[in-house]
Order: sequence, then C-alpha cells, then structure tokens
Amino acid sequence: MDTSFLNELNWIAIAGGALGYFLLGAIWYSLLFSKQWIAYTKVNVNDPNAKKGAGAIMFASFILMFVSALGIAILRDRMNLEGWMSGVKLGTLTGLFFGAASISISYLYEKRPFGLYLINGGYTLLGNIIAAVIICSWV
Repeated sequence: MDTSFLNELNWIAIAGGALGYFLLGAIWYSLLFSKQWIAYTKVNVNDPNAKKGAGAIMFASFILMFVSALGIAILRDRMNLEGWMSGVKLGTLTGLFFGAASISISYLYEKRPFGLYLINGGYTLLGNIIAAVIICSWV
C-alpha cells in the first residue's frame, strides 16, 4: 500500500482539529451537559474511585480524537476539499455516518437512555465538524 500521501497531510492542522474536538469535550461535559450526563450514566462524582485514572482516560481520548482527525484529513486530501464550508459538510458526513451511527448501534444493544445518546451523539457530530473545519480551513 502506498502511504506517500501521508507526507502531504498538514499534521499541525490534524493536531489542531484533535485539540478543538478535545476542548469541545471540556465545555460539553462540564458546562453544558454535566448534570444530565451524570444522571444518565449514574456516575457517583463523590466517589474518590470515580476520578482514578482520569488523566489516562483524557490522554487516551485525545489520541482517539487525533485518529479521527487523521481520518478526516485523509478524506479531505483525497476529496481535495478546502474552506470552512467544506469542513462543515465533511464533519457532518463523518460525524453522522461514522460517529453517531456507531454510537447508535452500541446504544441499541446496551439499551442506553435516548437522552444520553443525544448528548454523546451530539458531541461526536459537533466534534467532527469542528475538527473538519479546522483541517479544511488550514490547508
């Protein structure tokens, strides 16, 4: 498999897209939906064990967001997309068809609350849009 196209990717834009996605999570799950998310997941925030490993979880989630941003950058490169509006469209496509759809499959089998799906699926959709806008604008 020819991987020479990886040399053409804007790795700084990919890191920026991942960082934008990550920062959205800080806002999404603390300021906007923390109470609802805690209620749906039944996480006991007063339990000292609930915070164990939080740093490792955040680091791993950033790595996974970087992987998502890399996928978006590869699609951007292959489709020759530029500009913020192309980013909105690409982020919507990847957020809905890959992110939210994958979450939906798991949530159906796990019988998770629909409200939790809206919180997590909405985050995935908007995170993909933010990452794609950064990547498509920073060509």
